[in-house]
Amino acid sequence: MADKGSAQDGGCRCGQVRFRVVGAPLITMACHCTGCQRMTASAFSLSALHHSTTFEVVQGEPVIGGLHGATRHFFCPHCMSWLFTRPEGLDDLINVRATMLDDAEGFTPFMETYTGEALPWAKTPAVHSFETLPPMELYPELLEEFAQRSAPPRE
Repeated sequence: MADKGSAQDGGCRCGQVRFRVVGAPLITMACHCTGCQRMTASAFSLSALHHSTTFEVVQGEPVIGGLHGATRHFFCPHCMSWLFTRPEGLDDLINVRATMLDDAEGFTPFMETYTGEALPWAKTPAVHSFETLPPMELYPELLEEFAQRSAPPRE
């Protein structure tokens, strides 16, 4: 997992779209909703939430895909890899698809959502699980706990 000042690069499968995010994520997640299952052709999507100001597309022009609603999902126009999402009403945040990072090995989901729609065999090591989304008032506590668990040990 990236630390406070480090940059992580990522991109689509074909390499036409590249992006960079600086710093550690605010929280990491797995989403089991059927929409994510269908967009990933997998059991869940993995994402790392960042401030929008720490993210930039450095090559290519992603296009909006998915349902084209208020929540905007961005894809490579050539290979159609799902790269990131700009959540509805939260323009200061961006959800980067963790497996699109060049080094996704250190990624572990801290929380999982929509477990009520999960495939029965799909399990993650997430610390917190929610049938749908957690209540909005719980997010500050979740973000704080994630930050504490992710902080490097003090010497």
